[in-house]
Amino acid sequence: MDVLFATGNPAKVKSYYEKLKEKGINLLTIKDIDVKVDVEENGKNALENAKIKAKAYYEATGMVSIGMDNTLFFENIPDEKQPGTFVRRVNGKRLSDEEMIQYYIDFVRENGDNLHASWRYGMAIYNGKEMKEFSWSKDSLVFVSKASENRNPGYPLDSIAIVPKFNKYLVDLNEEERKENQKDAHTDEVIDFIVKSVEE
Repeated sequence: MDVLFATGNPAKVKSYYEKLKEKGINLLTIKDIDVKVDVEENGKNALENAKIKAKAYYEATGMVSIGMDNTLFFENIPDEKQPGTFVRRVNGKRLSDEEMIQYYIDFVRENGDNLHASWRYGMAIYNGKEMKEFSWSKDSLVFVSKASENRNPGYPLDSIAIVPKFNKYLVDLNEEERKENQKDAHTDEVIDFIVKSVEE
């Protein structure tokens, strides 16, 4: 069964593609179907933005659509400085991967090195009749002002985020560490949510 993941970010799809294929679900992205919808992501949190995207792409394609968004929150940083839902969009500009890395290196330097932060995620699946919702968060990471030389296209901040459990950059985790970290990221729960939502 083809399901549209309403994203152009390859890293978001990569996390789930193989496991869903094993369960008979073929994830397509907006690049695969060559449809681009101008979605105004004006939700107050990740889940609201995910719902906006899922609905917009279902209405444009008629395909069961998955919307996903994530927000970044730093500990001990005032609300007015939090990136929240605008992790990639700064002062109205959408940053490239390298621009994001530099922006958050500067952010860390300005606010004290080794900033603890967590990602909060929202996912929504819309089939034209009902909206299914799922939210989760990723355990604390430590953001630093020196970047790894390695890059994860679509997830640039993996190059400046340290996983305390391994004391390594997210982008530098080996396959075994990555699998263990994915358990912490609720990957299996997300897969189950997608499968159940699509089958219903």
